[in-house]
Amino acid sequence: MHSFGYRANALLTFAVTILAFICAIASFSDNFSNQTRSAQIQILNINWFQKQPHGNDEVSLTLNITADLQSLFTWNTKQCPSSRGSVLGNSRNMEVKARAPGKIILAGEHAVVHGSTAVAAAIDLYTYVTLRLPLHSDESNDRLTLQLKDLSLEFTWSVSRLKEGIAYDSSNVSPSTPSSCSSQTLKSIAVLVEEQNIPEAKIQLSSGISTFLWLYTSILGFIPATVIITTELPYGSGLGSSAAFCVALTAALIASSHSDKTHGEGWFSLDETNLELLNKWAFEGEKIIHGKPSGIDNTVSAYGNIIKFCSGEITRLKSNMPLRMLITNTKVGRNTKALVSGVSERKVRHPEAMNYVFNAVDSISKEVAAIIQTKDDISVTEKEESVKELMEMNQGLLESMGVSHSSIDTVIQTTLKHKLTSKLTGAGGGGCVLTLLPTLVSGTVVEKVVEELESSGFQCFTASIGGKGAEICF
Repeated sequence: MHSFGYRANALLTFAVTILAFICAIASFSDNFSNQTRSAQIQILNINWFQKQPHGNDEVSLTLNITADLQSLFTWNTKQCPSSRGSVLGNSRNMEVKARAPGKIILAGEHAVVHGSTAVAAAIDLYTYVTLRLPLHSDESNDRLTLQLKDLSLEFTWSVSRLKEGIAYDSSNVSPSTPSSCSSQTLKSIAVLVEEQNIPEAKIQLSSGISTFLWLYTSILGFIPATVIITTELPYGSGLGSSAAFCVALTAALIASSHSDKTHGEGWFSLDETNLELLNKWAFEGEKIIHGKPSGIDNTVSAYGNIIKFCSGEITRLKSNMPLRMLITNTKVGRNTKALVSGVSERKVRHPEAMNYVFNAVDSISKEVAAIIQTKDDISVTEKEESVKELMEMNQGLLESMGVSHSSIDTVIQTTLKHKLTSKLTGAGGGGCVLTLLPTLVSGTVVEKVVEELESSGFQCFTASIGGKGAEICF
């Protein structure tokens, strides 16, 4: 009988513990919300014990409880910022990650400046931005830090110095209304950048750091944070590294200010409204870096897939064929402005001939766009053969514009030995070269080509064409 009483007490204790746990959850949830939460808990019946017919004392304790706990677990993230910090693995910081792809020009470079069509596509090589915002600001973390991991560089500003140094009327700057950086503001930002004593060998980074400060303070204001940048894209090679930087940074900034509207795990895209917003901001960033960008690079990086561009009008395309390219970075620097000017000067000297060249490039670009959008009426192999021929023609026309280079010729001849077709992408004069990798090409052939190119001092990447645009992750 004593064992019976002991077991009854034990079960009763267990039941009370469960109820205490539920009440603790209710109390815990109140710490995450300004709104009082409650739970409906009702004990319907308790079946106590009964004597078993064989004389053995048994105890059966059944609690039939109904409880409405939904209100305890529907927390609004705006009401509980500390919960986001714990979910993100650090109770002191909120962390947002963003990534944006680089781009290639499939057809139409240079001729696009003279009214022809160009086709550009996203590649699955990314720039990544990690944004860490302290949940509680104090004097010990009242700083904005930019880390360029790939270059082993770090830059830090106190928030008070930023407020003092950046001269703009905050009433005229709104995160939801992208605006250009005035010359006065740009000069004040340049002073802040100069104070960082950037190494002479990296001085070309100054415009990118200025862009960072402009975008950050325009979208988030003067709040402390750590921003970490890493990239798979080589700098200054024509693969849109600056646009990917602007797009990824803007995506992280916008996502952090709209964190209550995000759902899911892993990488996911922003909605159409925020994509349009980030693309406009990224374009403003590109203007600081390049002066008068076309808008192609940031649009491809933001939206992904493939775009057609002509006379300032951008059309987003949907690819219906897989495309894979070997991208070879010749590591030869080039002066884009000088190359563009050279083509314009050639047009002045030979207007009729160059107009025929530009018209031919326009036709090639339109045909490339049509092929990649065509549904499976023809085989992938036939499509690839057509793209291959168009790439070959486009390269010949680029050579007639005077924008090729001996390093580009080396890549073309090396890949041609293995029956692969290549063309320059971007400004030319060095930079990167595209090589079409047909679906049926063997891995052994690709390995041999890469080995030969790398032995010549080049850098090679394989990339899928026309992938996703900017994405965020919490």
